[in-house]
Amino acid sequence: MLIAQEIERELMRIATPKKAKASGWFFKTGEGQYGHGDIFCGVTVPEQRLLAKRYKDLPLQENSKLLRHPVHECRLTALIILVEQFKKNTAARKAIYNFYIKNIKHVNNWDLVDASAPHIVGSYLIDKPRDVLYKLARSKNLWHRRIAIVATYSFIRVGDFEETLKISENLLDDKQDLIHKAVGWMLREVGKRSKSTEEGFLKVHARNMPRTALRYAIEKFPDELRKEYLSRKV
Repeated sequence: MLIAQEIERELMRIATPKKAKASGWFFKTGEGQYGHGDIFCGVTVPEQRLLAKRYKDLPLQENSKLLRHPVHECRLTALIILVEQFKKNTAARKAIYNFYIKNIKHVNNWDLVDASAPHIVGSYLIDKPRDVLYKLARSKNLWHRRIAIVATYSFIRVGDFEETLKISENLLDDKQDLIHKAVGWMLREVGKRSKSTEEGFLKVHARNMPRTALRYAIEKFPDELRKEYLSRKV
């Protein structure tokens, strides 16, 4: 049987201190920063994806050991495996979703969220009630709130914008820049499918929404239109 310890050993074998240092800086692990306390061993994402392919059949029980590991790359590799299993095994989707929610506190950096939330949480909830997203959006936990908004990417892809707009509105007063970026990103994705829908939201909220969220949302707009929206800011 495939075991988590084998993956951990493989990651440590190919890890380098130089990459670990660079990742620690990039993911803001310093005192008082959002990633404080996160540990990196120094393995690139492409290397992790290759490893995940080899261990694509890792059982959930073993995956839980990897997902709860203090080393960031172990957790990301665990999530990459989960996403692939979710995509390829329809019968296992409910179990994988429940496993994800049960272990959600270990999805605790923005790359972990972005690599998994749309593909597992969002995809599972496409044809189901979405109350859990509103609960996550109200959480005191930064990563739970980011999961709530980024998960809606799956809905956006099928032309369903309701939850993105509602959750974005609920998060407009958030104090965290990483939430502002995520909200702006999702609004921009809405605009790629329906510019009128995005502009309808901005017509109401552009004046008072965080500048970072607004900048991300209008990133693809023509220069003159971007300037017009930015000029409306309080």
